[in-house]
Amino acid sequence: MVTISPSILNSDIGDLYGELRKIESADFAHVDVMDGHFVPNLSWGLPIVEAAVKSGIIPIDAHLMIEDADRWAVAYAEAGCASVTFHAEAAAAPIRLAREIRRAGAKASLALRPATDITPYIDFLPEFDMILVMTVEPGFGGQKFLDSMLGKIRRTRKAISAQNLQISIQVDGGISRNTIEMAAEAGADTFVAGSAVFGAEDAHAEIEVLRHLAGRHCH
Repeated sequence: MVTISPSILNSDIGDLYGELRKIESADFAHVDVMDGHFVPNLSWGLPIVEAAVKSGIIPIDAHLMIEDADRWAVAYAEAGCASVTFHAEAAAAPIRLAREIRRAGAKASLALRPATDITPYIDFLPEFDMILVMTVEPGFGGQKFLDSMLGKIRRTRKAISAQNLQISIQVDGGISRNTIEMAAEAGADTFVAGSAVFGAEDAHAEIEVLRHLAGRHCH
């Protein structure tokens, strides 16, 4: 099952509602929260996420690129996000945090930077609803997809299948018509696309193209 989650990082945030409407045929809107510490960029925080949730246009998939995720992540679940992703590198107690996010009514997702291995987390996979394999270094939109991450996607899918779990693998970074099929073939089923969707003449049509291309390979 293919899931498309366009990132609003590349959208016109001054017209948040209009931009969310542009992508309402997608499954989620991916909202990148950056604190200027965990990543060198600063984006937006809880107020923008709350406004996006309140719009009711599309479910919100929050990706927290922030330090001290243990302290802040649950607030995003409480704000009504459908899914909350925190980084393995920023959580002192990832299992406890995942359980708190689930208790607050959201799906819990673990993100891995390109250099972070999935292996230490394999035994804890049932605690998560989704694993996000970053296919660029987090922090900026418009970067080139790292082919070297395909092996990590394959290893993650193999570990999920070995435990007979229903866990999504999300990829974020450089996802476009040129890269989505490779990522899907490796085992990803949830795709974040920013500039590919918001840079397209018709965002709705681009979402359908990406969905179709990924669907050829998703198992």
